[in-house]
Amino acid sequence: MTSLASLFGKPWIWSWLAAFAVWFLTIMVTFGASTLGLSQAALTFAAFSVIVGIGQMFVITLGPGNIDLSVPATMTLAGTVALKLMNVENGMILPGLIIAIAIGLTVGLGNYVLIKALRIPPIIATLSMSFIVQSAAIWTNRGLRIKPPSLLAEFTTSTTLGVPNVAIVALLISLIAWFLLEKTIYGRWISAIGQSMPAARMAGIPVDGTRFVTYLFCAVLASVAGYLLACFSGGAALNMGSEYLLTSIAVVVIGGTAVAGGDSNVPGIWGASLFMFLVVSMLNTYGLGAGIRLIMTGLIIISIIMLAGGRRAGMR
Repeated sequence: MTSLASLFGKPWIWSWLAAFAVWFLTIMVTFGASTLGLSQAALTFAAFSVIVGIGQMFVITLGPGNIDLSVPATMTLAGTVALKLMNVENGMILPGLIIAIAIGLTVGLGNYVLIKALRIPPIIATLSMSFIVQSAAIWTNRGLRIKPPSLLAEFTTSTTLGVPNVAIVALLISLIAWFLLEKTIYGRWISAIGQSMPAARMAGIPVDGTRFVTYLFCAVLASVAGYLLACFSGGAALNMGSEYLLTSIAVVVIGGTAVAGGDSNVPGIWGASLFMFLVVSMLNTYGLGAGIRLIMTGLIIISIIMLAGGRRAGMR
């Protein structure tokens, strides 16, 4: 009983329970006919939310006010420029990935310059940067929809042993994120900064350098997600990253990461990402209208957060 109570005391368990419940209800409605297809689709689309969610989680862990609103624009610009550079040539896949990462590094640098040098609040700085980056994406795209190289398109839409390849990539990134947070001094630094920035400075932690690296990391993950999403969807669209603005924040909150900072949660990102996709699929299966789906999705999310929050308060 003690181990079970300890498990239910974990903040990430509630997002996983909610995801499983929604998956089960959807399967029951279809009498099991869509089990494999739904599971693979959930892993595929959740993978993109996981990648951008992990980056957003690192930023939010830095403490109140830290959030990156440039994620959608970064995804769009990285996907657009990478596809134009690759120009449907398989030999240009690696250069395409490198340019996408370079765009992420540039955006992350721009974000932190606005935050530190100009002393602009992160939410305003990253929002301003998103307008600049989105404008660059519009200028670069010019209404064209260039297809990805055939090998990359096949990779992003295929599976390995029944598991979508993009989900495997997201899992590898998740393991790296977990290692950074749990096993490195960098992870301890961002947690300490999130708990109290003045105390972190007094303890000799390089606050500015740590925040700078964190914003770079978030932007790079957004650019990688944009690179993969553009190849998965058969081309870069100017609105392809728009849904990931709220999603990247929602999966962090639902997954159990403390919004006040200082406490992150990688497993919860996966549970929340799967839940976000599955709840929409379930409501679609029931044939509900768009307005009702949005209302019910919001109510379900609030319920999960309240349940998890109340449980954590009771465990103290």
